[in-house]
Amino acid sequence: MSDASRARALLATLERGWDHLRDRRRGEETPAHFRIVAYIGHGSAGRVILRGRVLDNPAPAETIEGEAVWAAVRRTAAGFLTRELPGVPLRLRIGAAETATATDRDGYFEAELEASDLVAPWTDARVSLAAPYRGIEAAGAVMQVRVAGPQVRLGIISDVDDTILQTGVQRTWSMVRQTLTGSALTRTPFAGAAELYRALEGPGNPFFYVSSSPWNLHDFLLDFLDHRGFPAGPLLLRDLVGDGRIGSRGHKLARIEEVLRLHPRLRFVLVGDSGEHDPEIYAEVVRRHPGRIAAVYIREVRMDPEDGRVEQVTDGWAHDVPFVVAADSAAVAHHAAGLGLLDASEVRAVEAAVRGGG
Repeated sequence: MSDASRARALLATLERGWDHLRDRRRGEETPAHFRIVAYIGHGSAGRVILRGRVLDNPAPAETIEGEAVWAAVRRTAAGFLTRELPGVPLRLRIGAAETATATDRDGYFEAELEASDLVAPWTDARVSLAAPYRGIEAAGAVMQVRVAGPQVRLGIISDVDDTILQTGVQRTWSMVRQTLTGSALTRTPFAGAAELYRALEGPGNPFFYVSSSPWNLHDFLLDFLDHRGFPAGPLLLRDLVGDGRIGSRGHKLARIEEVLRLHPRLRFVLVGDSGEHDPEIYAEVVRRHPGRIAAVYIREVRMDPEDGRVEQVTDGWAHDVPFVVAADSAAVAHHAAGLGLLDASEVRAVEAAVRGGG
């Protein structure tokens, strides 16, 4: 088990313990802070998938420039010490399509709908209570949905930790410390990553961020992407407890398969890092979906670049898809320009950002 996997297992154990103690005391009382958390959905060609969670927690505190470390710790801890609401009856609607669902034991809901009137690049869906719940009569939330328009031909699927966000997943306690004490305003992106992604976005290419991070960090990661100027897009994260049976590798592969299935007209660029399993996962995607992947880019972040893990994938690579292990964002930009995905001015902008360290 990797250090990052151990850290995630520790967080899952803590969450299970908290849930057990909380559920013993909760009973069926009316939630004091009933809240529907709507995640960004996605879809095209008439099908969309919508996700979210229902909690009995106050909305997270706003991140403030120059705040004390303990303020960040309290906000992060509050995101993990959640009071989930199971069995909440919900109705989801997008355009003329609607469906009913209910939250699972961890408060999550998920539904896939067939909708014919999607508006690109963004459209709104609505989630609301389908019936009263423990004294709550009505509640709802608007969900943003990323829609790939008919003119779009390319999408980008990107990892987050140690691909765009400096995390140090190979250093367990460093990762935990940064997660607890950092904020969307203080966490550091890799130099040139935002410039590279904005260039790849071009006229409207959709981004999908697939990560092994837990849903508890959804708001933080959205704020980080916005604050650092990355293209907006769905964050496809995981439930620390419920997704434990398939592991982080199985989760990421399943979410990538979902993106390819719901966006059948698009070819994709896959961007990840060498810290954990991205090379193996992306190689499997290339094998399963011939013709769908335009390029694979892996940021080199290994503590020991000669450990041979990435080379097990690249040695004997028998596909016509470029598989590039890159030292920085500028190296990716140069190669992408050779494929016609970036122009010379965009490459120069990425290079300048890498040289400036921003």
